[in-house]
Amino acid sequence: MKFFDKKIGNFNLSRIGLGSMRMSDEQEGIKTIHTALNAGINFLNTADFYGNGQSEMLIKEALKNYKREDIFISVKFGVMQGIDGKMYGIDVRPEAVENYLHYTLKRLGTDYVDLYQPARINPYIPVEDTIGAISNLVKKGYVKNIGISEVNGELLRRANSVHSISLAEVRYSLMDRHIEDDLLPTARELGVNIVAFGVLLSGLIGGSSQNEKLLAISKRVSSSTLENIKGNLSVADSLKEIADRKEITLAQLAIAWVLAQGENIMTLVGSRTPAQVESTIKALDATLSKEDLLEIEEIIPKKQANSSYMLELNFNEKGLFIPK
Repeated sequence: MKFFDKKIGNFNLSRIGLGSMRMSDEQEGIKTIHTALNAGINFLNTADFYGNGQSEMLIKEALKNYKREDIFISVKFGVMQGIDGKMYGIDVRPEAVENYLHYTLKRLGTDYVDLYQPARINPYIPVEDTIGAISNLVKKGYVKNIGISEVNGELLRRANSVHSISLAEVRYSLMDRHIEDDLLPTARELGVNIVAFGVLLSGLIGGSSQNEKLLAISKRVSSSTLENIKGNLSVADSLKEIADRKEITLAQLAIAWVLAQGENIMTLVGSRTPAQVESTIKALDATLSKEDLLEIEEIIPKKQANSSYMLELNFNEKGLFIPK
């Protein structure tokens, strides 16, 4: 397993982290986490709203026979959900932050988290206020590091002016390169590491049931965005030729491409089974030469890589989503 050359706090993080959003079966989820930990992955990513808290409780069960200090647990907070499970807003009010963390610590069965971060920033609440509230929890010892998710360069700079930001968690893949002109150079200037999620474009790159996934995505993105996704996916056969030459899968190629973009970049992969974890880890052994990267660039140039599978969120002053 390859590690960062920089420490996050007292940790050398594995360059691949395990996301737990889609772990629905408890026993399978525990086996998946154990497979990841035993293979050298020491980074677990969760959120208090994943499975309405079930993800955090699953991690608690999975870590019973492991040393807490050996595992880096990152938690997102702030999403408001209805009884039907649908998200309807973002709550990152400074006065609410400690309340959210209180319940997270209970569900995880721990007295601290290694990294705490708002899932999104409410434009009506200064980012400085939200990060300031988390920094108070750092002083109290309940949080070791502060992260931030889905922001631009300006918001990252403002957040970092209040307290050093250790990780910025953002969408990034060879088909979604929106961070390269703004956020990525800002993060490098500030010494902030990037945690890339969506590296497989919600399973569309190298995954199965592509038509079903496209149908689900079509319900939350614009028609132009959907056409961009389909256009990018149309070159998958050409990308697979490169993967075949490297004796890896298309998904492993996509992960390796992200890791090849810089030493300050790691990836999150939402593996749901032990077999998926074992396959994912093999991407660490894939080496992409300059020639490989240029060939990939020719197949899917940066200007074409604008495929977002996520719903664009607009908020009112209360943090509630404004329907389009």
